Amino acid sequence: MNASHPIPGSPAGLVRRECFAVRLRLLNRVITRIYDEALRPLGLTVNQMNILAVLENLSEAEAGDIGRVLHMEKSTVSRNIERMRRQGWLSTQAGSDARRVRLSVTGRGRALLEKAMPLWSGAQEHVRGLLGEAGTASITRVADRFFAGSKRK
Repeated sequence: MNASHPIPGSPAGLVRRECFAVRLRLLNRVITRIYDEALRPLGLTVNQMNILAVLENLSEAEAGDIGRVLHMEKSTVSRNIERMRRQGWLSTQAGSDARRVRLSVTGRGRALLEKAMPLWSGAQEHVRGLLGEAGTASITRVADRFFAGSKRK
């Protein structure tokens, strides 16, 4: 039996053909790789760029705020923030208690975000080309509907 061709009607075959989670995760990995490769010359990942953009829009926030906005796991946010802080892209200041830290984008982080935009735009166009007009519109429509609904909760 070839692992890439599960037996029709088997649970594995059904998952491969119909599981939205599998398909979305695969698509996410491919698209993330495109953005990460585009941003690599700057030493930046798309997750880090998203964190910079969120913080720039909020002016300052705590790690938990960023995780909620980006729907990212706490450990992923913390790991990225620590790397970004060491790079001088983020600054920290004490929060309302000893456990809380307020984050903001430094001038160096702002300059990096500006420098990243042409690379991001290139990746954006590459992904648009792969997805096509209908795919791009569909993903945008579904994401907008999902996130509009999640803001009401």
